[in-house]
Amino acid sequence: MSVPPDLHLALADYATIYHETYGDDQAIADLVPHMLSAFLASDRGFAKARAGLAARRK
Repeated sequence: MSVPPDLHLALADYATIYHETYGDDQAIADLVPHMLSAFLASDRGFAKARAGLAARRK
């Protein structure tokens, strides 16, 4: 999967700031799953819709 150059730059900047803040080098590929999980966990509309989807699957 590829990402647009501006998104790649933002992710690279995030990794740099993460390193400066925590002193720990993390590859973008290692940070992205955690970022997506946090985003999905914080989206209440998604959680509600997902619960409805799960109920329809039963």
